[in-house]
Amino acid sequence: MKCLSDSHKQQNSTIFLMKKNKFLNAGPKDFPELKNDTFLRAARGEEPEHVPVWCMRQAGRYLPEFREIRAGKDFFDTCRSPENCCELTLQPLRRFPFDASIIFSDILVIPQAMGMEVQMLTGKGPTFTDPLKEPEDLQRLRAKVDVNKELDYVFKAITLTRHKIEGKVPLIGFTGAPWTLMSYMIEGGGSTTHSKAKRWLYRHPDSSHMLLKMLADVIVEYLVGQVAAGAQVRTPPFSELCIGKKKMLRLRTALFWSFEPNPNRIQFDFVVVMWGRNACDQEQISDVVRKMLEGFGTRGYIANLGHGLYPDMDPENVGAFVDAVHQHSKLLIKQK
Repeated sequence: MKCLSDSHKQQNSTIFLMKKNKFLNAGPKDFPELKNDTFLRAARGEEPEHVPVWCMRQAGRYLPEFREIRAGKDFFDTCRSPENCCELTLQPLRRFPFDASIIFSDILVIPQAMGMEVQMLTGKGPTFTDPLKEPEDLQRLRAKVDVNKELDYVFKAITLTRHKIEGKVPLIGFTGAPWTLMSYMIEGGGSTTHSKAKRWLYRHPDSSHMLLKMLADVIVEYLVGQVAAGAQVRTPPFSELCIGKKKMLRLRTALFWSFEPNPNRIQFDFVVVMWGRNACDQEQISDVVRKMLEGFGTRGYIANLGHGLYPDMDPENVGAFVDAVHQHSKLLIKQK
């Protein structure tokens, strides 16, 4: 993860990006000062006053207020509304003391920007009406995507949210990786095997490289636009960055929920995301969190849930998880 740790760097980055990327018409300014930087400090490998918490799908269907906003509305119409995206992003922060927020959006806005039609079907999920079947289908994609025009609604949502969040916590932007998006575009939706996309790689290597490059070009401009719009953290589209000839720096490391923590055998260069576990009641949640914190320690990672927040989760248990991480980690830090 790349972190913009203070307002000075944010302003300089915005000015630089505006000069170097002509598709950015204007940059945001006068954002409220960040009040809680525990997420950014942990991402830098530091030890803040408590282990920070952020959950995948924290703005999701487990919240009744989320379901109320989404009721009867097309999913991607919601994604194209900066006001709705802002409101959905802020909802979990009103309930729980999360240490970061993530803009409400979807990774498939990129294939849409490239000219493909995607629908969110009840009970089925994202579905491409006309997926890519042969290399000739690449001609249906826009050769050059005007990112500022096609994805402006995401940038507006980020800027609006940065103001309305009032510096409470950092705002995360995100995108899908080229291979992930390529698979969706060929499979026609989600897939556990990616068999059609894999066949493309073997049968059409040149076309596969072409498609991956097209996606990467859009992704880079999209991420640049997110940062310029106000995103303070962005999830990288690639998992590794080569530093020098020998060292490979892991940009993001995710541990599966069944991983047994042991600080004596875990060494990470940058940031660790601790995957939580399912628990039945709040007492069990507290006990599991305490054991995980004792195993992982309190430095250089962000507590999360590997499966994200499911629609049938009890919001009270979500709050118990966040509180347990904060309380137990504070106690462990004091005992050092």
